[in-house]
Amino acid sequence: MVKGGYRIMWCHVSWLAAVLLVTALAAPALFCDTSPAPERPGWELVWSDEFDYEGLPDPERWSFETGFVRNYEEQYYTRARLENVRVEDGRLIIEGRRERWPNQRYEPESRDWRREREYAEYTSGSVETRGLFSFQYGRVEVRAKLPEGRGVWPAIWTLGENYPEVGWPRCGEIDIMEFVGHDPNRVHANVHFLRDDEHASQAGYLVVEAPYRDFHVYAMEWDERHIAFFFDDQEYHRVDLDIAGEGADNPFRRPHYLKLNLALGGTWGGEIDDTIFPQQFVIDYVRVYQRGG
Repeated sequence: MVKGGYRIMWCHVSWLAAVLLVTALAAPALFCDTSPAPERPGWELVWSDEFDYEGLPDPERWSFETGFVRNYEEQYYTRARLENVRVEDGRLIIEGRRERWPNQRYEPESRDWRREREYAEYTSGSVETRGLFSFQYGRVEVRAKLPEGRGVWPAIWTLGENYPEVGWPRCGEIDIMEFVGHDPNRVHANVHFLRDDEHASQAGYLVVEAPYRDFHVYAMEWDERHIAFFFDDQEYHRVDLDIAGEGADNPFRRPHYLKLNLALGGTWGGEIDDTIFPQQFVIDYVRVYQRGG
């Protein structure tokens, strides 16, 4: 896939080569993939981002998380900063960097870990569709290339739309893909919920040799009974929705919104290797389907 402009140097180019080059430049369809998302039999595409533009993520599709957010992670999520989140060459890039960054919420006397630190030593990005797009049931499909190295923790996941009102884990969480650099040959899927007023989860994983070397498709299919998780169309984990309750209050029978982020360190990311930076979580596309009809 080639997108963007061309930089050409003319130096003893033959007449025939020049004609061929001009013809190629006049036919951008040969070089640019501008086709819509392919059809998936039995499914209807209801939302997507193919990242066929440049700059910051589309504000009609994505918003930003900012600051220190969760899990005692080391990165500061910046807002609308191209060094951390940008679209280029047809892909979304979320980049983790080792650099000092001021904490805009710093409070010297605070006992909240999110506010008590004056500076972060790392920056990264987190984008979400909260307030812009949510869905109940369907197939989420993300083609992505993972970062690598000790301390990276990229994720593709969802939270219940009612998260601001009821909090976590009552809102429900679906982890379509998680990867931690200190365990480099596994990809993980999980769900989190509240059961008997306590946090509960059901996790699965797939052993994959060095999944960060190539792009792979991470997907889930979610219906009224189950959530199934896939790696390159291989199902490796399945959850029965009733595990979180049989009634309408089940968080997996309510709308969710999407999140993409690259965390560093924290409760699962662990110790960070400072020699690995910068690291990139590269997303080729995000597509949400629902059953046709």
